[in-house]
Amino acid sequence: MHADRIEATYLIETPLAPAKVAEVMAGEQSCGTFTRVHGETDDLRARARAIVESVEKLDVAETPALPNTWLERQRNPGPWQRARVTISFPTANIGANLPTLAATVAGNLYDLGEVTGLRLESLRLPQAYRAQFDLPRHGVAGTRRLTGVADGPLVGSIIKPNVGLSAEETGELVGTLCAAGLDFIKDDEICADPAHAPLAQRIPAVMDRVRRHQDRTGKHVMVAFNITDETDAMRRHADLVEREGGSCIMVSLNWCGYSAVQTLRRHSGLALHGHRNGFGALSRHPLLGIGFDAYQALWRLTGVDHMHVHGLNGKFAQPDEEVIEGARACLAPLAADAADGSDAVMPAFSSGQWAGTVPVTWEAVGTADLMFMSGGGIMAHPDGPAAGVRSIRQAWDAVRAGRTLDDAAAGQPELRRSLDFFGKKG
Repeated sequence: MHADRIEATYLIETPLAPAKVAEVMAGEQSCGTFTRVHGETDDLRARARAIVESVEKLDVAETPALPNTWLERQRNPGPWQRARVTISFPTANIGANLPTLAATVAGNLYDLGEVTGLRLESLRLPQAYRAQFDLPRHGVAGTRRLTGVADGPLVGSIIKPNVGLSAEETGELVGTLCAAGLDFIKDDEICADPAHAPLAQRIPAVMDRVRRHQDRTGKHVMVAFNITDETDAMRRHADLVEREGGSCIMVSLNWCGYSAVQTLRRHSGLALHGHRNGFGALSRHPLLGIGFDAYQALWRLTGVDHMHVHGLNGKFAQPDEEVIEGARACLAPLAADAADGSDAVMPAFSSGQWAGTVPVTWEAVGTADLMFMSGGGIMAHPDGPAAGVRSIRQAWDAVRAGRTLDDAAAGQPELRRSLDFFGKKG
């Protein structure tokens, strides 16, 4: 790819010639509009215009994926050609400006009259451009250092009930989860600064238990406090976490926005846990929105250290293929021409995960550089949370040694009970 251009790949659907529509897309998102305007010189176009790099025709649909009044007014009968289009944009049009990068590769494209479907699938960035944005402060290696987990997955859980516990009750639960042997604990996305457990009280209550556990065992358990809020409040919350000896903060990416997360990253050296809640609204329709590969590329430019990818055989709507591709993308270098994976972020698997979903996870990604989070699979284990944690570790040990779970469970009662209990529920 060109050293001074960003490449974006789209899936489109249109009753018109895809090559013509691709040119419309390129013009709309660079120096052009529907007609050439005064001042749009040949020199300006050579410097600033987006370029259609490729158009690949795919299947044809008999009905449109989405309604389109502009085409209906023209009584266009179809059929609707689907195509994969790659367009490159000059980095000089954008600069180190993440909101404008997002507006350039997406923006008004979703409103174009020429399409009945458009989805941003992926982005390719040159290394020199990627270097203008924040890197993760910790990423995979740093998260391992903070938690003392040199090998294997980070086993984590979510505070349940999701919301409703007081600050002191939350602290007591975190103490129990620390004692159960977890590496990582996080707030739920809907519990940020509620009246019944404000962060000003919850952070000290939780960190008191974390410190006590660390004093007894030498183990620092990473707690991702959900500090989602307006920007100044998030900075205050992050400062309190740091003063209390915490190591991680969590934000709901979609609702805070690129600029707020960038500001938070530059303010705080804590590990930044990126939660993608709301991503389904951007992605569930196959011909609308944004694919996770492009999504994670944009958010990684804010400097997050962890990204949620959901879980395999989980409780949400995303297909396993998306989860797998998402995890692999998080662990790959972000820039197309990068030499290594030093900017990799740790993928966080969650949603319906338990010991029984470990084999498919290992088979799919082939690495333990991940967070494996389980709520019910730990806290609802019939022998308690500690047995739930052990069952997950036993499952990971088994698959990494090439053993089946049933074979490993023969001598490990925690895993056996998990398979019997949760397996029947499935």
